[in-house]
Amino acid sequence: MNRTTRTRLMACGSLLAMTLNTMAPAVAATTAINDSNTTTPIKHVIVIVGENRSFDHVFATYTPPKGTVDNLLSKGIVKADGTPGPNVGLAAQYFARDVNAYQIGPHDKVKYGHLPPIMTAGAPKAAPFAPVAGDTAILTEADYGLETGTEPYASAPIIPGTPDIDLIATGGTGLGKYIVDTRIPNAAAPPNAPFQITNPHGTATYDDYAASPVHRFYQMFQQMDCSDANATPTNTSGCLNDLFPWVETTVGAGGNGETPLQYTGGAPFTDESTGEGSTAMGFYNVATGDMPYFKKLADTYALGDNYHQPVKGGTGADSVYLGYASAVWYSDTKTGVPAVPPAGQIENPNPLPGTNNWYTNDGYGSTSTAKGGTYTECAAPTQPAVRTIRTYLNVLDVAPNCQGGRYYLLNNYNPGFSFSATGVLTPDPTPIAASDFTIPPLSQKSIANTLDDAKVSWTYYGEGWNWYKQPSTLPAVLAGNQVYCNICNPFLYQSYVMNSPSRVARNLKDTADLYTDLANGTLPAVSWVKPGGLNDGHPSSSKFDIFEAFTKKIIDLLNAAPNGLASDTAVFITVDEGGGYWDSGFIQAVDYFGNGTRIPMIVVSPYSKGVGVVHTYGEHSSFIKFVEKNWGLPPITSFSRDNLPNPVQTGPNPYVPVNGPAIDDLTSYFKFPAN
Repeated sequence: MNRTTRTRLMACGSLLAMTLNTMAPAVAATTAINDSNTTTPIKHVIVIVGENRSFDHVFATYTPPKGTVDNLLSKGIVKADGTPGPNVGLAAQYFARDVNAYQIGPHDKVKYGHLPPIMTAGAPKAAPFAPVAGDTAILTEADYGLETGTEPYASAPIIPGTPDIDLIATGGTGLGKYIVDTRIPNAAAPPNAPFQITNPHGTATYDDYAASPVHRFYQMFQQMDCSDANATPTNTSGCLNDLFPWVETTVGAGGNGETPLQYTGGAPFTDESTGEGSTAMGFYNVATGDMPYFKKLADTYALGDNYHQPVKGGTGADSVYLGYASAVWYSDTKTGVPAVPPAGQIENPNPLPGTNNWYTNDGYGSTSTAKGGTYTECAAPTQPAVRTIRTYLNVLDVAPNCQGGRYYLLNNYNPGFSFSATGVLTPDPTPIAASDFTIPPLSQKSIANTLDDAKVSWTYYGEGWNWYKQPSTLPAVLAGNQVYCNICNPFLYQSYVMNSPSRVARNLKDTADLYTDLANGTLPAVSWVKPGGLNDGHPSSSKFDIFEAFTKKIIDLLNAAPNGLASDTAVFITVDEGGGYWDSGFIQAVDYFGNGTRIPMIVVSPYSKGVGVVHTYGEHSSFIKFVEKNWGLPPITSFSRDNLPNPVQTGPNPYVPVNGPAIDDLTSYFKFPAN
């Protein structure tokens, strides 16, 4: 879904949430009696979650100090300077037809002569809070508290010579939205190949805002172009990853003001809109200076080149796996038992009559008569698209892992709890209306239940939480802005946590509290950290250098913490999902919901130093597996992915588990001393 819709559906953090909240009273970290009872030397784990970047999108040209890496450069798809390599044909994209019923691997395909235009999409013309002539209300550095030393980023700016404030207040496109991005050479008719966003012959820089591709469930399944007919021992899922621009220019986000064009049966482009165009094929170039801080961490510690988003959907569906290791479903608001959502909220990706791949019900406020589909009853073959996917999985001998009578969340819906203006916590109204875009409070178990039962402490630090839980305290300068990523917090969906005032107070905190806990050398055993919307690196609304800076502050505070905190802490740095960006890596079929494209994973720890590139297959449920292994905990439920075995990768493709479905427990990112 595009960022405009996502902003409308969720509360996003901001730079101000990070800075002004540092002035709020912080609550000391909690501890529990079994925090130190671990199977490894690691006593604290922190997972920092940015937004929407695939592995090849950011590590396309990375060369490790030792060992090998699977990326565009190593495959010969691009050269180190970002130009096409000898094997660029491996990245070729195709135009397709899907005019009757939803197909995950359309049969009618034609290779593009050139790709659809590269568009600006929703990227801002002017950077947020950038000075505007005659605007007396514009923010200054004093508004951010920079003069008092409370700036959100480390004192050394991530980009040499660039003041910290400029990371947020510079980098606008200078162009309108949803037009050809003329900052990129040949953007109107680009070659059929990946392109470097920061091309030296263009004007876009690493510090500029850029477009965001579509990233929704059924769209990604089509982008991956999977078929059991293409399955081989080296590619057991049969996914070709060759329909990314086609999906962007046909269905896109399935709504948001777009108009479905009528199918004409003509050549490419005659029945496509522009939408986000071919933005999914863009990448940054670490070999020429992009992403300097994360490259430094990758060179020094452990980098995964086989780590994936767990679901083929967007932020909400992928974020819940960091708490549940499974998909979540619609339930009755009073009893918590599975229930049937309003008809308009059930996905139907079958194309509307007379169109090429324009879904019947998808998106938020779509042009179809039904609105906002995001649930699927994947145990019922009669539901739209379900038989197609289940047949594909059956041939691959992969269980769908869908329980009967459950309608699973596939994309982004608000949690079923919210706060009044004065800070009173209540479940959202009952019953949930078709227009609410809200999933009712969940009765499912999460890792929170397991940690509490085992007496292991945990905290979810979300930027802007103090304002989210008491909206009346939002500063006037942010009037009209939303300041917390509610769909990113897996525990905000759960009745077990949210119906307990003591758990809410103890376990859900602001990043201001994280900075205090780090400065004091006190942390819970398990921490989740989520930056707000302007700092999370999400394309269009943020930039990846800002997420680098956000992460650098945390790493620097950890290294400076008393009590030797850094010596027994592991920091996992990743993103929620790939954001719809193209990636060349293998994708495993795990169940009905995933996996999706590769995403970055960097692990910073004294025990990860010098590990290099890790090839074992993992995803967000792997973080849950690491927590369980480290503290000797059982799986969350009998059906969650933390029950899957660790991968055995001894076949003809060393990236493919021969015992799949299988996911890593992330211990491969460490070198622990022998007992």
